[in-house]
Amino acid sequence: MSTDQTPTASANGFSYTLTRTLDAPASRVWQAWTTPDQYAQWAYAVPGSVEMDARPGGTWKATVRTPEGAEFPLTGSYIEVAEPHHLTIGMDVPGRPDQATMTVDLTEQGPRNTVITVHQTCDTAEERDGAEQGSGMLLEGLAGFLGGGAQA
Repeated sequence: MSTDQTPTASANGFSYTLTRTLDAPASRVWQAWTTPDQYAQWAYAVPGSVEMDARPGGTWKATVRTPEGAEFPLTGSYIEVAEPHHLTIGMDVPGRPDQATMTVDLTEQGPRNTVITVHQTCDTAEERDGAEQGSGMLLEGLAGFLGGGAQA
């Protein structure tokens, strides 16, 4: 199981892109990413903490629990929603006036495989590294939820 990673620094900030091939059709991956009860099963969320209104302008929230037991409440909104292929998700960041954004793109490769690409641009290298680590954990959890069939 591997993930293609591309961290970069640009004039607009520090970004990363993670790409993974999942053993599931795009519609199944979409449901896992946008349905609260499914998302809670793979995204390290505290049970009962996930709310999602997956439409442009809709909001989401979840409390994530790290393997060490620390809990972090997360909130945001959906900026772009094109089912079942594209999400642009806004994330509220304490002390930041605007939302951080992350894009999730799903590209089907045949009837059973979907390439998922997660991209985010951050203000600092440290923020990028933390976000990239978190997104990597999400992709690991998602691959496990979908049956463990992840490959790059």
